[in-house]
Amino acid sequence: MSKAFRRTVLNAVKLEFDGRQRVIIENLSPELDGGKYPAKAVEGGFIVVEADIFVDGADTISAELCARPSGTSDWHRSPMHPIGNDRWSGSLDVGSPGSYEYTIEAWVDHFLTWQKGLIKKTEANQEVSLDLRIGALLIDAGVARSTAADAEELKRYAAAVRSGEPAESVKAVLDTRLAELMARAPDKSCATLYEKVLLLTVEQKKAGFSSWYELFPRSWASEPGRHGTFRECSRMLPMIAGMGFDVLYLPPIHPIGYAKRKGRNNALVAAPGEPGSCWAIGNSDGGHKAVHPELGTLEEFTEFVAEAETHGISVALDIAFQCSPDHPWVKEHPTWFRWRPDGTVQFAENPPKKYEDILPIDFESADWQNLWVELKSIFLFWIERGVKIFRVDNPHTKAFLFWEWAIASIREEHPDTVFLAEAFTRPKLMARLAKAGYSQSYSYFTWRNTKHDLQGYLNELTTSGLEHFMRPNFWPNTPDILPDELQSGDRIKFIIRMVLAATLSSNYGMYGPAYELCEYLPVAEGKEDYLDSEKYEIKQWDLDRPGNIRAEITRVNRIRKDNAALQQTADITFVQIEASAGREDDYLMGYVKRTEDNSNIILVVVNLDHSNTRGGWLRFPLERFALSHDHPFRVEDLLSGMSYDWNGEWNYVEVNPGNMPAHIFRLTLG
Repeated sequence: MSKAFRRTVLNAVKLEFDGRQRVIIENLSPELDGGKYPAKAVEGGFIVVEADIFVDGADTISAELCARPSGTSDWHRSPMHPIGNDRWSGSLDVGSPGSYEYTIEAWVDHFLTWQKGLIKKTEANQEVSLDLRIGALLIDAGVARSTAADAEELKRYAAAVRSGEPAESVKAVLDTRLAELMARAPDKSCATLYEKVLLLTVEQKKAGFSSWYELFPRSWASEPGRHGTFRECSRMLPMIAGMGFDVLYLPPIHPIGYAKRKGRNNALVAAPGEPGSCWAIGNSDGGHKAVHPELGTLEEFTEFVAEAETHGISVALDIAFQCSPDHPWVKEHPTWFRWRPDGTVQFAENPPKKYEDILPIDFESADWQNLWVELKSIFLFWIERGVKIFRVDNPHTKAFLFWEWAIASIREEHPDTVFLAEAFTRPKLMARLAKAGYSQSYSYFTWRNTKHDLQGYLNELTTSGLEHFMRPNFWPNTPDILPDELQSGDRIKFIIRMVLAATLSSNYGMYGPAYELCEYLPVAEGKEDYLDSEKYEIKQWDLDRPGNIRAEITRVNRIRKDNAALQQTADITFVQIEASAGREDDYLMGYVKRTEDNSNIILVVVNLDHSNTRGGWLRFPLERFALSHDHPFRVEDLLSGMSYDWNGEWNYVEVNPGNMPAHIFRLTLG
């Protein structure tokens, strides 16, 4: 190729980038599906961002994590630090609920590169006079980028570096104040900005840490044999708050259909006077924006929500997008449902089960746009009445695109809303709902009983990438699920499952009073439905029945609220417990949770064997705290109040389930 031809080709090329941007930024985390979905954080918390950041050659890099509220222009910046193998990490405190953006900016820091080189040369007793002149010019350039006050200081440092006295010059170079001033005015003329601006959703605190209690208000009339009301249910609020719950979840409170109404124990035909399932929504009294007349009025519901808040309790409402055959929509919007050739509406089915009292909504309706608007308006209707937390029934059976649109648009106006996905379904569907905007997710905890299964499941939730967007909510029971593990009626098993749920996950809940009263009878052998389920009848509960575990629940909830380490899920380390030399105990399970600054460290040890005392040697991971293996420390059992002095990494633990099937230790490592 001739010189003239090569010159012609090069002149014709117009590069669309600045080739002086030498720093490479890649493999950023969290980045969900290439930036399509936002990562998540909780108000008052922080987000940790990591990336591979490197440059050709041996120059020194500086990097910043940049964040800002969506729709604004100014970045809030915090420094990032190398953590090994060209991986960098930075954290950023987040503010109030809302939508934010974040990215990374990195650049070759010529001042730091020069400073490190000069130090090496002086340590090797090499000539540095020319290097000092170069450094002085770098400081001069920093003067031009600095504020007036910083510029005056930098001028004095430049003069010191030029002083001609090697000792004085080197002393000035090593002064940490000089590095601080130069860091405040970096040369970013050739900086690399990460190729994408990523999204972050910041949610209210109860999205990240909450204790849920599910209750059917119709079962709390002041005298037996009558349908309860919101006002009568108010007398339960002090007890629920006293137990340490801060979210009260109510099943659907709407009018219940009469057509195909279910009877006691899910009978296909209801007897006269039976109340039916509250998930069969709608009759002539209204649909999803009405309340069941026997519960009270809309005004009384709003008063109930406000009264709950005075006890520190947020009322969560169940949103179930399904209809009774009597729902007004069936006549007003027939195209929102599927019709069969015989002229009847398609009811819900899960063969061999039939749910003839429930009609699913057709998300392939030709009128889908009006359907979407109406469904979204249901959330807005209840938000106007003080509800900010929603448990959504079976969201995985509704269109994912609808959830992405609805949740995002609701949060534009109400960023403090929380959505819990009740989706006991396939893992990929659960993950997609979390990406679509759900704050919390039901989980498989209910069916994870062995040490191996529990530890494997928690590792999946906290180390596979799910931790960036999916917050599990652990429930040991629900009105639909009485797991086999609890059907023996053993009180200790109820305590074990409660302790696990409350300490493994920062969000957990229970269906009460069935749980604290240790209700254990299934409708039939091999079934998970409760006998005489409250879903189909009004119950009368004896809250003081002997054998209840209310005191244990209260104690554990108090420990959760007093210890920030238990208010997060992702930072968990399972510890080794040996029954004998080299043999792991299959029933003693231990795990450590801690705050980022190690100011609060919790070690939980649970005996999964409800019948026998078990002991073993526990290895505490001192290396995670940069402590020697013979370091002494103190542990306080927050359940019993006893304290112990431990020394080194191996210490003996014993758990007698007859007393309490767990220890919750708070550690002091000083």
